[in-house]
Amino acid sequence: MKRTSLSLSIMLSLFLPSLAYAEHKHDVAQLDKVTVSGEAIQPLPQDSAGLDLEALKSKRAQSSDTSSLLKGIPGVSLYGAGGVSSLPVIHGLADDRLRIKVDGMDLISACANHMNPPLSYIAPNNIAELKVYSGITPVSAGGDSIGGTIIAKSKQPEFAKDADSVLSKGEIGAFYRSNGNARGANLSTTLATESFSLNYTGSTSKANNYDAADNFKSAGAAASDRGWLDGDEVGSTAYETRNHALNLGFKLDNHLLQLKLAHQNIPYQGFPNQRMDMTENRSNQVNLIYNGLFDWGSLEASVYREKTHHKMQFGDDKQFLYGTAEGMPMETEGRNTGVSLKTEIILNDRDLLSVGTELQKYRLDDFWEPTGSGMMAPNTFENINNGQRDRYAIYTEWEADWTSKWTTLVGIRHETVKMDADNVQGYNTTNYNPTDFNNADKSKTDNNLDLTLMGRFTPSDNASYEFGYAQKTRSPNLYERYAWSSNGMAMRMVNLVGDGNGYVGNVDLDPEIAHTISFTADWHDADKQDWNVTFTPYISYVDDFIDAKRCSGETGMMAVCTATNLSTRDNFVYLQYDNVSAKLYGADLSLAKHLYHDEQIGHISGQAVFSYVSGKNRDTGDNLYNIMPLNATFTLQHAKGAWHNTAEWQVVAAKDQVNDERNEQETAGYGLLNLRTSYEWKQARVDFGIDNVLDKAYSEPLSGAYTGQGMTMSGSGVPWGVTVPGMGRSFYTAVSYSF
Repeated sequence: MKRTSLSLSIMLSLFLPSLAYAEHKHDVAQLDKVTVSGEAIQPLPQDSAGLDLEALKSKRAQSSDTSSLLKGIPGVSLYGAGGVSSLPVIHGLADDRLRIKVDGMDLISACANHMNPPLSYIAPNNIAELKVYSGITPVSAGGDSIGGTIIAKSKQPEFAKDADSVLSKGEIGAFYRSNGNARGANLSTTLATESFSLNYTGSTSKANNYDAADNFKSAGAAASDRGWLDGDEVGSTAYETRNHALNLGFKLDNHLLQLKLAHQNIPYQGFPNQRMDMTENRSNQVNLIYNGLFDWGSLEASVYREKTHHKMQFGDDKQFLYGTAEGMPMETEGRNTGVSLKTEIILNDRDLLSVGTELQKYRLDDFWEPTGSGMMAPNTFENINNGQRDRYAIYTEWEADWTSKWTTLVGIRHETVKMDADNVQGYNTTNYNPTDFNNADKSKTDNNLDLTLMGRFTPSDNASYEFGYAQKTRSPNLYERYAWSSNGMAMRMVNLVGDGNGYVGNVDLDPEIAHTISFTADWHDADKQDWNVTFTPYISYVDDFIDAKRCSGETGMMAVCTATNLSTRDNFVYLQYDNVSAKLYGADLSLAKHLYHDEQIGHISGQAVFSYVSGKNRDTGDNLYNIMPLNATFTLQHAKGAWHNTAEWQVVAAKDQVNDERNEQETAGYGLLNLRTSYEWKQARVDFGIDNVLDKAYSEPLSGAYTGQGMTMSGSGVPWGVTVPGMGRSFYTAVSYSF
């Protein structure tokens, strides 16, 4: 039996447990395919396998948001944000609590509103491979997180078949979506010899505000100095994005060296659940990657550098003039450097040893230039000044195939996280007093330990059972520790979750430590072709979970951390990040079945996914914020040759288990019907679909508070109690041509 790495051969379920496990060639010169492992003994953990490239292409036609490719994965949901910047959630944990890697880079959101999360830096058409570890995560794929792991990879180099050949190929495509008048195009070209490959991938997309299915507010001016919005128009949902990527590959025998260069420019992106909008996001990435296969195992190494320049301001639907102040310019500069090294050593036919190390150096400056002659002048407000967050990690894993029925995995990881920030200043000393923060000891060092213990028992060709325990640790991010001002306006500009409230950091936060137990039962036919049932219950206890509590103790006309803040209901509130004890538990259930097949009609199959999660603050008994209620997706698929059709019904229960501390808003239950079809003819492909066929009015449970228009700088300038509505019916089409 050929011994392969578990961490390199686990592939994403792009939709459901598949009905066929495709073969995965462990080859450094991997072509542009989305495949899954098919070893005689499956690696541990074995996530549910996914559909082929057809599923990925179909999802690309529906959205310009890379995170949306994860829709339909058991246990995965999305926080609402901008049109290309939603945040994935796995089993109730989101954002920095997940480890998200893009081409091996640990990208960090350089924004006080987390408007530029990691997956927003790669366009959907450039995604060639995704992996999701939704349950117990191997330590080699974890680190500085307490939830699951998402690994995104762009297209791998392709090479000519021999020294006398030259490979020349490409693809051009375009799309249109009716709701929001979304449109865009993409291009990919490759020129390669037997040993050298050059690939360019570029894309652009643009959209206006989208419309809800029904009026959710009164029609009128978006703000006193802005234009008109209809009652069903969702303000601050327009966007424009441009992505360019260049990949140079050099192959020699079993060795592959890649240089990946990427540039992103987002001229604007509205955020309907934030008080500010993105008015510029420029990112440049340089990433050098080496992969080598040897008789004794494999070696992977990478060095990367990423720099982001991010700007925020009030967009076209939010009030711009405040007395003499023309808006509120905010800028962030993030500088990210990383190194990783991993080796896998085949000790014998039974044992595989993995050893690795990672280093990351991150610097952040978040500053707001003065505006007008009032309280936002005369100085530059320093929200975070020379924020520093450095990680040093080392880990080892031992995977053993004891018999054809028993496999185990044991891993340990240690990380040192060092954080610091320089002294700051406010716009002025009258309304902003940084004395306490500047006098505090801001230098922090966390020593974090991760452990993984896993096993799988395969008693027959029709069943396998995985079980495990993990301890995972995450240190606070820079905003959670170092956002310093308790001024109401400044607090409202720091918000990582889109609830409309204001937040201030806490220098004394401790790292989060999660203890997770998970079990997966996987039943299927012997050939894994006809039917599949997967059931995964899990529970996590989190010590020092970074939640938030309402602030108080201040007095004065401008104070917001007051006694009144502690008892406020039906309004936005002000909070400080704080450690609590938390518990999350739930279960995922997936079912798939071939229903019918003949030569004339083709293949018909059905799938269903059910997910449930609950989260509690064990100190207060309150519900955790932004927990997805019970939801299910039912899918009927038809395929005949190059023609594929899908009918999908998404059902979401009402969200009535809400977080009282944040005055989280409830949402009603709903069901959405979506239809899509695609056809390929020679080198051409056409996709067509209708989302929300019945034009159902709804709000997604994790969409956040609607702050997409009005006097958003003011605490009471936008109405409380309105959630961001979902998109009404939308027709879409996409075409592509390969050459």
